[in-house]
Amino acid sequence: MKMGACEFRFDPRLGIHLPHLEGDWDDLGAERQAAVIAEWEQIRGRIPERIKELERRIEEKQERMNDEDDFAACCRLNWEIAELASAINDLNIWFRIRPEISGSACP
Repeated sequence: MKMGACEFRFDPRLGIHLPHLEGDWDDLGAERQAAVIAEWEQIRGRIPERIKELERRIEEKQERMNDEDDFAACCRLNWEIAELASAINDLNIWFRIRPEISGSACP
C-alpha cells in the first residue's frame, strides 16, 4: 500500500506492513502525515495478536523439542525458536513507535 512519500511494505518475517519513508517526514505536510499515522495505528493495533501467534509457535516448537531425540533436530528447532523470539522482539519495538504530526520521523 502506497501513501505518497511514505509507503507501507509487507515484512514477511514480522508478518506486518512496515513504513518506508522516501524523503523527509516534514515534507509530507500535516494532512499526509495524519493519513500515514492513521494507517500505522491500524497496523500497530494488530501487533499484539501477531506476537501471540508467534508465541504459540514457539510453544509448539518447545514441545516438539522436548520429545526430540535427534540432536541435529533439536538444534534446528532451537534455531527456529530463536528466530521467532527475535521477531517478537522487533514487533515489540515497532509497537512502541508512536509518531507525531510535524517534526517526527516516519513510524
